[in-house]
Amino acid sequence: MLKAILFDLGNVIVPFDFSRAYARLEPLCKLSPDEIRSRLRATGVVQRFETGQIDELSFVKEFSGALHLDITHAEFCDLWSCIFLPQPLIPESLLEQLAARYRLLMLSNTNSIHISMVRANYPLLRHFHGAVLSHEVGAAKPSPKIFEHAIRKAGCDAQECFFTDDLELNVTAARALGIDAVRFESALQIENELRSRGAM
Repeated sequence: MLKAILFDLGNVIVPFDFSRAYARLEPLCKLSPDEIRSRLRATGVVQRFETGQIDELSFVKEFSGALHLDITHAEFCDLWSCIFLPQPLIPESLLEQLAARYRLLMLSNTNSIHISMVRANYPLLRHFHGAVLSHEVGAAKPSPKIFEHAIRKAGCDAQECFFTDDLELNVTAARALGIDAVRFESALQIENELRSRGAM
């Protein structure tokens, strides 16, 4: 019997597209998107930020240094958060319905800049009872550590949790711990998955 339902954030609740940020970075640093990705990958700065190894100010400084950016902190945060698209993928009515019957949690690899922007601009997130965020717990999916945090926050056994994520490797990692997990394809698909489990 399900007691908790866990949703990934990016490309499950809220769609995102990193090419939007690369398009805005390109004229500022005079580098192609491939060059931007390559430079950032070499530093590991994004992964370190999303696992809480560096704080926001250090991240912005190191990121800007790698690409020779000369912009303010506010301008950087706006640019870094432009990846999110306005229309959520999950209807608010579904989240509201689930929150009335289950413990509803968000489980996301994210960072302080992105989560602040998303919370300010997507009111449907108010239906979640809590969140397990990579930069706060010091681990990112598919690490078992972040799923263990989520199980504890859910307050039930792993087998009583349902989880959906757009990446198969994260679904596989959740299943390895006993969580009932499926790869996200659409809101309708998730409704059908939950209905088949008697959760709707």
